[in-house]
Amino acid sequence: MKDPFGLIIHATWIAPVRPSNTVLYDHCLVIKDDCIVDLLPFDHCQSKYPEWPIQTLDQHILVPGLVNTHGHAAMSLLRGYADDLELMDWLNNHIWPIESRLVDYEYVYDGTSLAIVEMISTGTTCAADTYFFPDAMAKAYQDNHFRAQVCLPIIQFPNAWANSETAHLEKAIATHHALAEDKLITTALAPHAPYTVTDQGFESILESSKNLGIPVHLHLHETKDEVQGGLDENGQRPIERLRKLGLINNLLQAVHMTQLTSAEIELLAEQGAQIAHCPDSNLKLASGVCPVSELREAGVNVSVGTDSVASNNNLDMLAEIRSAALLAKGISGNATTITAAEALEMGTINGAKFLGLEDSIGSLEIGKQADVISVDLSAPNFQPVHNPLSQLIYSASGHQVDNVWISGRKKMHDNELLDIDLAPLMSRVNRWKDKINTPST
Repeated sequence: MKDPFGLIIHATWIAPVRPSNTVLYDHCLVIKDDCIVDLLPFDHCQSKYPEWPIQTLDQHILVPGLVNTHGHAAMSLLRGYADDLELMDWLNNHIWPIESRLVDYEYVYDGTSLAIVEMISTGTTCAADTYFFPDAMAKAYQDNHFRAQVCLPIIQFPNAWANSETAHLEKAIATHHALAEDKLITTALAPHAPYTVTDQGFESILESSKNLGIPVHLHLHETKDEVQGGLDENGQRPIERLRKLGLINNLLQAVHMTQLTSAEIELLAEQGAQIAHCPDSNLKLASGVCPVSELREAGVNVSVGTDSVASNNNLDMLAEIRSAALLAKGISGNATTITAAEALEMGTINGAKFLGLEDSIGSLEIGKQADVISVDLSAPNFQPVHNPLSQLIYSASGHQVDNVWISGRKKMHDNELLDIDLAPLMSRVNRWKDKINTPST
């Protein structure tokens, strides 16, 4: 028989994200199957649900699962492999040669599985992921009951997954259809960047995006060199080229965007394009800084992504949204920009909106999917807790996340991962390390 009861989570604080800047004290979140069915004070909850099991989380704050809007999960196998380099040196002389030598289905499956472990353990419950062999990515997400936007790569250069720009798009569309019925996975077309996709490729991508009703996830204006390269090659900045091709629209998920003029910000706002801001990766690669304050003032939705572990070294979204908030304050010279509550929104509801999932996730509201995490604020370094949102954003990291639910299923309990066998995964990861560090012959 089906269990007639669900689960009640009783926490000291609950930050539902909607309404904005709200913290509920001594409340309960009620979950049935995969959904949130109630949110109410503890004393009312006991009388309304007298027989339901309760998990009490004293000195914890309950928040929506974090949404990482840009990454390359399989590149977790390259953590620390090529640090302290400029972007194009890093790509051309280190990352791409390794990828051309080793990337295959198993590499992507194992690297993605490693990233999923890290994301769950640090509070991320949904991620946008772009890499070769998206079928392997999807299988890793399915096997681990993890919510994801699988971004389908398109690039003009041959590689182990596809041998041409046209073949990339054909395989992308086939993969999209194969995943269409999965409840936890959505898809996007993912042309790599303006400098690796032709005009004809972008035209075909635009047509497919409109026909399938799925977004285009694109690295754009990541560095000054990218913008200058566009000017040198065809006399226009990449955004202007894409505008003429019709790609600047409400299906565009633009990643990085460190080089923007006021006119470009206005164009993005007018067309409804959305942005994934990757502060730590951009800082580490010296790529520049996304003008978050100006974009938000213009009405552009700005979310947060970690980028890959190869250029960030971790997938800790709490650390990432703290970086986003502090960087925005420092660049703008305005200490009031990106408050703790707004930083949490960037990592939750803004990310859900970026992925077109704001009606399902990103806030703790009745009827939404039960993607939930708890963060333990009991340690001395959080005391006294004058403002739990401030402690969450400015003091905590993903290592204080101790309970995680995705679509109502418990994925981590009191810091112990559930349904994941780490030993065989770590064995495979170490084999990949040996292969990566063995020179090609």
